[in-house]
Amino acid sequence: MISTDNLCMSCMREIGDARQCPYCGYHADSAQIPPYLPVRTVVANRYLVGKLLEYNGEGATYIGWDISEKRAVNIREFFPDAIAIRTTTALTLKVMAGSEAVFAECNQSFLELWTKLSRFKGLSALINVTDVVEDYGTSYAIYEYVEGVTLREYLLSSKTGYVSWERARQLLMPILSTLGTLHSAGIIHRGISPSTLIIGRDGKVRITGFGIWQSRSQRGDLNAQIYPGYAAIEQYGFEGQQGPWTDIYAFGAVLYRTLIGSDPIDATERVTNDKLMVPGKFAEQLPAYVINGLINALQILPEDRTRTVEQLRAELSASPVAAASESVYTSPRKNQTSPINLPVINTPAAVSEDDDEEDEEDEAQLREIRRTERKTMLKTVAICLAIGIVIFVILIFTVFRDDFGITLGSGKVPDTTAADGDGTATVPDFLGKNYYDVTSNPVFTSLYDFESQYEYSDEFEKNYIIRQSISAGTPVNSGTTIVLTVSKGKEQVELPADIIGSTYDYVYKRLVNLGFEVERKDAPGDGYYHAPDEVISVSPAAGKSYDKGTKVIVMVYAGAEEPETEEPTSSFDYDYDPPLEDAPPMDDPGLDYVPDENSEDPNLIIENN
Repeated sequence: MISTDNLCMSCMREIGDARQCPYCGYHADSAQIPPYLPVRTVVANRYLVGKLLEYNGEGATYIGWDISEKRAVNIREFFPDAIAIRTTTALTLKVMAGSEAVFAECNQSFLELWTKLSRFKGLSALINVTDVVEDYGTSYAIYEYVEGVTLREYLLSSKTGYVSWERARQLLMPILSTLGTLHSAGIIHRGISPSTLIIGRDGKVRITGFGIWQSRSQRGDLNAQIYPGYAAIEQYGFEGQQGPWTDIYAFGAVLYRTLIGSDPIDATERVTNDKLMVPGKFAEQLPAYVINGLINALQILPEDRTRTVEQLRAELSASPVAAASESVYTSPRKNQTSPINLPVINTPAAVSEDDDEEDEEDEAQLREIRRTERKTMLKTVAICLAIGIVIFVILIFTVFRDDFGITLGSGKVPDTTAADGDGTATVPDFLGKNYYDVTSNPVFTSLYDFESQYEYSDEFEKNYIIRQSISAGTPVNSGTTIVLTVSKGKEQVELPADIIGSTYDYVYKRLVNLGFEVERKDAPGDGYYHAPDEVISVSPAAGKSYDKGTKVIVMVYAGAEEPETEEPTSSFDYDYDPPLEDAPPMDDPGLDYVPDENSEDPNLIIENN
C-alpha cells in the first residue's frame, strides 16, 4: 500500500525515507512559493497538494495525489491574483474589497468550463478531467497527470527546430478534431500554443492550459495570459467577436511554428506591417494545399479567416489530385501575404460512387487540364522570375544601393548577385540580416541552397544571421549550400521555484551558476516562520524564465530583533513553549484532523491521511 509520507511532492514517486528524490532531485524541505498552497495541503479531504507547476492571472496548477484512487493528478486552483490574496496565516482566499462581484462571476465561469470538460470521455487529444470541487473559498479542477514534454520542448530538442508535414500531420490533426468537438459544446480554448500542447510518453498530443475567457482577453479585470504570436487580434481588445476562428488562428500559428521552425509574428505587429511569410525553402517542400490552409487560418481579420474546424480540416486534408478537380484556381483571400504567389485551392467537391463512367471521363479531362496548366504555369513563373531578377538587380544598384553598401565603381561586393555566365555566383554578406528575409528572397534561393543552425547571442536579435559558412565575396557554383548561423536571441534561464526556504549561500551559488546576477537584501521578522539566513522571497518572481544575466534580488531573513524585556503583569511566572516548526497551529484550516479512537485521551488528535 502506498503511503503519502513516502511520496516525492514533485514527481509523486515513492522514495521511502529519503529527503531528496533520486528521480527528480526535489528536496523534502523545499518550500512552496507564497501565496500558493503549501506542500501537503489536502483539498476537499481527498487531494494532496504537491509542487507548484505553473501559475498565471487566473490561477495555479499543482501536481497532486488522489488519496482515494492512489494516483498522481494535476490540481488546478482558481486564484485570480489581481482580485484575491492569500495570507501566511490562513489558506482561504480573501477577495479584495470591491471585487466580490467579479470574483463570483469568474469563479462561476471556472466551474462551468471544467464541469463541461469533465463530461468528455475518450477524446484522444484531451486531458481527462476527473473532478471539480470547492474548498478554501475557491474552486479546483482535478485532471489526469500526463508525463511528457510540451510541443515547444519537443521542437527545440530536434536538430532543425521543425518537422516535416507528414510528422506534423500525425501530431496535430487529432488536435484539430478535438477542437471541433469542443467548439460544438461552446468551449473556446483561446490559449492554443506549443506551450499548452503536451506530448505524452504514448506519443499522443493533448490539449492543456484551459482558462476562462476573462483571463484570455486584454483590458479585462484579470491579469490576462496572452501567447504572443499565437493569440488572435480579437484577444487584444480590438474589434471582433471571439469564436472558433480564434482557436483556428492559434492552431494555424502552431502549425506554422511546427513546419517553419520559428514563432509567428505577433498579430498586433501584423496589423500595421504584415511580414509573416512562408520562406521559399519551405514553400518548395510543403504541399500547396497545406500552405493555402495555413494562409487562410492566419488571416488577421476574423471575417477573412477560416471560420470552422471542418473547413480547415478539409483544406489541410486535400490531396493535390483531388484539389485539382476544381480545375480553376481562385484568387487568395484579401490581405494574404506569401513570398510566392500561391493560389488558394478550393476544397474538393464530393464525388458520387454511382458515377464511375463520368469519373473516368472527368479524370481524363483533368489530366489534360493539368498538363496544360502545368506548362502555362512553368512558362509564367520562368518569365516572372527573369523579369524580377532584372528589376531587383537594377534596384539594388540604384535606389537601394546605400542599404546594400554599394557604391558604383567602388568595387565593393554587393549583397545580392546574379549568377555569372559561367554558372558561378559571388556570395553576398548575410551577416546581420534577417534570416527569413534572406531565405525568402527569390534571387538568393535561385543561386544558393541554405541550411540553418541556431545559437544564443547577446549581440544579435532573434532570427538575425550571426555567421555564414562561406565568406562574403567568395565565388561559388550556383546551387552551393551555405550554412547560416541564426540568433536565438539572448539565452533565457528559469529562475528555480524551489529556492525559497533555502539558505542564502546555497541560493547564491545556484543562481550564479545559472548565470544570474544576485543582490542580497536583509529583511527583519519575528523568527516564527523563518530560520536565520533563510531566503524569504526573490524578485523577479521564481518559476519563470529570464534573460541570462538578469539581476535577482534575494530577500533574506536577518534574524529577529531583540525584544525589550518587560516585567510580567501577573502575580505568577509562566513558561511559553512555541510550537514546533513542522507542526501547524491546531486551528489551521488547511489540515484535517480526526480523534484517535484507540487513545484513552479524547484530546489527542492525529493527522488524517
